[in-house]
Amino acid sequence: MSGEAGGRVGRTLSVVTGLYAGAPEALWPGKPQSAIAKRPVVGRAQLSPEGLDVDAQADRRVHGGVDKALHHYPADHYPVWAEESPDRAERFRAGGFGENISTMGLTERDLCLGDVIAIGDAEVEVSHGRRPCWKLNAHLEQPDLAARMQKNGRTGWYYRVRRPGEIGVGDALILKGRPQPDWPLARVIGALFNPRLTREEAAAAAALPELAEAWRKDFRRIADAPD
Repeated sequence: MSGEAGGRVGRTLSVVTGLYAGAPEALWPGKPQSAIAKRPVVGRAQLSPEGLDVDAQADRRVHGGVDKALHHYPADHYPVWAEESPDRAERFRAGGFGENISTMGLTERDLCLGDVIAIGDAEVEVSHGRRPCWKLNAHLEQPDLAARMQKNGRTGWYYRVRRPGEIGVGDALILKGRPQPDWPLARVIGALFNPRLTREEAAAAAALPELAEAWRKDFRRIADAPD
């Protein structure tokens, strides 16, 4: 369904099937540490404006922060990745991309930028998609994985936290608000990674008040580019 379809406030969007957290580790010789190797969280975890209290990031310049407090990746995508890369099929499983939350039946096409969602005791807001980097390639031993993710739009997304609280496996994701029904997350993600994006579309995206500042700057740069 589209981002606008199924946008009734109070609707249950999905259920948390996996909750993951990690800590910085030296995963690759000669490379910076990373916390991409997440492990299942036992029990419930406190979610604050900076993320899960049991989670951490190695490089706070590009990971974590209020616009990236919680990373959600749909488990729906993993069978597709496994089919596309059968030699790495066993690596494509929930938690495998360093996400904090996993669900089924909810993808980038089903949400809109700025959607307000209740999860457990907490309330979050969709802030932007993921911009995958070299660490994902290294973690999955697929040199082109980040580029492929940008091209196909199966990036997952981030939340900022509107109300802290405890979350855990089994919690429903309930839609509480949809301020941008004309901007499905798939549209926002597709626009950012579109090399032929028009300046008009970039300017429209940059003007969205719910958009994370990092992505706003990128869209603004495209919108203001000289002829």
